[in-house]
Amino acid sequence: MEEAKEPFDIHKTVALLREMTAELPPAALFDLYERGYTSVFEQLVACIISIRTFDETTVPASLRLFALARTPAEMMKLSPEQLAEAIYDSSYARNKAATILAIAQEAEEKWNGELPASFEVLTAFKGVGPKCAGLALGIAAQQPYIGVDIHVHRVTNRWGYVAASTPEKTMAALEKELPQEYWVEINRLLVPFGKHICTGRLPHCSTCLLLSMCRQVGVTKHR
Repeated sequence: MEEAKEPFDIHKTVALLREMTAELPPAALFDLYERGYTSVFEQLVACIISIRTFDETTVPASLRLFALARTPAEMMKLSPEQLAEAIYDSSYARNKAATILAIAQEAEEKWNGELPASFEVLTAFKGVGPKCAGLALGIAAQQPYIGVDIHVHRVTNRWGYVAASTPEKTMAALEKELPQEYWVEINRLLVPFGKHICTGRLPHCSTCLLLSMCRQVGVTKHR
């Protein structure tokens, strides 16, 4: 007979997540913020680069691009080919280059080169979804948005904290369930946790500090 699980305590969970992820490589956008790339524009550009791209590729690609241009005005001086070359190892580099240049042009023409910290403005751009807009605003502007990527989606459902079939539905569920004080931090914690501990296949349940609370939803084999 399986041992009964403790009640799930999100405050205890966050404290343990901080402990478990302290020495792990940080999530890409938080890493770039710590390196000084703190504007809404820079964070949004980095998030676009990160789409369907591993963090190990996103950070170097973003740094190569930011070495050439960091503001909308500087970005507009690059050709689509130059921009795509800078982020060449990111998935769909040419499409992302076109998206970034279109955003830079609108930021320069409409807002004097200062991209507004507005969810509605950011999600109106072609190629920018709720995840990227929320992450950029949460990290750069400290606005309360939850960035739900595959790790946040998988882990929070595996805990049994939410029960949602898509990242979009997980975001809506977390907005109702998760205390707002953790909305930005949950992505910072769960990206490294999901990559290195609560992995998609064979998660490290036996050594995870959350095992006593985690419902292990969908887990059939683990380490």
